[in-house]
Amino acid sequence: MVEIYTDGSSRGNPGPGGYGIVLLAQGHRKEIAKGYRLTTNNRMELLAVIVALEALKKKDLEITLYTDSKYVVDSVEKGWVFQWNMKEDFAKKKNRDLWKRFLKLYEYQNIRFVWVKGHSTNKENIRCDLLATEAADGYNLAIDEGYENSKQE
Repeated sequence: MVEIYTDGSSRGNPGPGGYGIVLLAQGHRKEIAKGYRLTTNNRMELLAVIVALEALKKKDLEITLYTDSKYVVDSVEKGWVFQWNMKEDFAKKKNRDLWKRFLKLYEYQNIRFVWVKGHSTNKENIRCDLLATEAADGYNLAIDEGYENSKQE
């Protein structure tokens, strides 16, 4: 059993952004964070989930993923992203580069998404928020090529 907590942040929307992740499994803890110079909150929320799943070394794990992003939870749990994929409707959706990346990871894991209220009493969500905002406020921010390239189209 793996527990994953994620959060994304954007200082302005768009603006500098970042994500924070806490991975918990078998008594181990790993924290991951990264900042970007120009992005959106939804991209950072989704990218946090993707990076967390990419950090896992095994497939077919039982994962509970906690996020305060209704955008991510509803898109997966209500099946919207799978409908977009089947209908090849991604051209009309924002963040299609990230959703396609997510779907490649999703098929190899058993993931249950749980929405948690942001900025509330969940200590791991609070930690992820701190990691995400510190990353967004950092120096030498990375380029969110998917976002910046889509703005040039």
